[in-house]
Amino acid sequence: MGPAGPCELRADFRENAAQGANGNQNSKPNKDRIMSRRIFIFDTTLRDGEQVPGAKLNKRQKIEIAQQLARLGVDVIEGGFPCSSPEDLLAVKAISQQVKGPVVAGLARAVNQDIDAAWEAVRDAERPRIHVFLGSSDIHLQRKLRRDRATALEMAVEAVKYAKRYCEDIEYSTEDASRTDFEYLCRVMDAVIKAGATVVNVPDTVGYAVPDEFGEVIRRLKERVPGLDHVTLSVHCHNDLGLAVANSLAAIRNGANQVECTVNGVGERAGNASLEEIVMILKTRHATYEAHSEIRTEEIYRTSRMVSRLMNIPVQPNKAVVGSNAFAHSSGIHQDGILKDRRTYEIMKPEDVGIRQHKIVLTARSGRAALKHRLSELGYKPEQELFERIYSRFLNVADRKKEISSQDLNAIVEIEMTKVPETFSFHSMQIMSGNTMVPLASVTLLKESVTLTDAATGNGPVDAVFKVIERIVGQHGILRDYDLKAVTMGKDALGEAMVRVEINGAVYSGIGTSPDVIEASARAYLNAFNRFFANGG
Repeated sequence: MGPAGPCELRADFRENAAQGANGNQNSKPNKDRIMSRRIFIFDTTLRDGEQVPGAKLNKRQKIEIAQQLARLGVDVIEGGFPCSSPEDLLAVKAISQQVKGPVVAGLARAVNQDIDAAWEAVRDAERPRIHVFLGSSDIHLQRKLRRDRATALEMAVEAVKYAKRYCEDIEYSTEDASRTDFEYLCRVMDAVIKAGATVVNVPDTVGYAVPDEFGEVIRRLKERVPGLDHVTLSVHCHNDLGLAVANSLAAIRNGANQVECTVNGVGERAGNASLEEIVMILKTRHATYEAHSEIRTEEIYRTSRMVSRLMNIPVQPNKAVVGSNAFAHSSGIHQDGILKDRRTYEIMKPEDVGIRQHKIVLTARSGRAALKHRLSELGYKPEQELFERIYSRFLNVADRKKEISSQDLNAIVEIEMTKVPETFSFHSMQIMSGNTMVPLASVTLLKESVTLTDAATGNGPVDAVFKVIERIVGQHGILRDYDLKAVTMGKDALGEAMVRVEINGAVYSGIGTSPDVIEASARAYLNAFNRFFANGG
């Protein structure tokens, strides 16, 4: 795979890199952005976020999330680690071809074959970036790489020069920077900038840093490495001590102008810095940080829901910004204050992050026109085939609920939009259960219009249903995780089940919704098996 001609780096990135963190960027002229630095949002949900066990995404799912990230307005989408598998290379390549607007980055170790794969994956992007990384701390150099500092420094320089043959926009990450000797860190940064890096990233790879310390590292780097005034200085913080967002903000305060983060804070171990928290802190406390992002905040909630569903990682109710309780008030004193003036107990508007409340609700008697109008109000414009699937599921739910709320509709739409090809589809079930009898479940599935019915007993009704599904599909699964929650409020709330099932040594996620929690569980379990079959199982 030979080198290609250099690609052009978009003007706003060139200007920001040249100005560093000095606050002279040309942003939209409004009162909130006068004397305000633009902070670039580098989203690594599809790479670092996907490293959560059981959260593996296929190509179609990655494209779907990437398209939503573009609507959200992120500056950079790190689509994956192309050398890790042929499937990941093809997924990043598809994102590069189909998603316009953001920079599309591919991750690579500091070795030529990785860089070749990264370029093959991102070369068709409107704005491609190759992201090279190499450990810089002594523990990484000695224990993982088995190299000394000088050899590793030479590797870093050669890797950047090699990547530069392909593309102008090269990011270099000093892995485990927060545990790296400061003098050596300065040497590495100076060398890779001279070799052609346009973005230099300082990762807190294991979440070891604390805000004052990390902010001080960024400040000292800006003083000691002259080249940082001419490139983008980035940070990538992990949440092992719960400080990823705080460390990112400390870095911004001290001169960083790109933050690497994920939707819902997903990622390895305790996760990454949360995109929605950083963005809304900059928006809500703009006077404190005098910095802003170009994120379309009204798309935050929808993006959060999509990532949660496709990765099968529930969002905790008390999660900042996007949790189900983030704008809920139960205290009488709080409720009284909210009714008088929402500002008494809310520092953000729900609408600012895309949480819309509607007084008018749909019922089973609502027709296609009413449903289409409400979907449009919620920001959905599905193609006709998808709309018919949504309408069919809407009727199924509406027949069993008195009213369909906006939250119900969001759940219905997201289920249909993220549906995998169905080798088996759910038809019906019957349950016999009680505290004095062994639970019995009968389930009917469809396979290519053929009706398949079986029955089984279990330790409980859900266990019995799962056993029947396994008998019908002819595969055994080991339930690794099971989460059940109400999507909406009230006695007829829509239940949402999320499962992770180990099938033939691999873990597959599944999700299902229904007013009946046992049916929701059955649909989720079946969804996991359909993912298994869709992946060639």
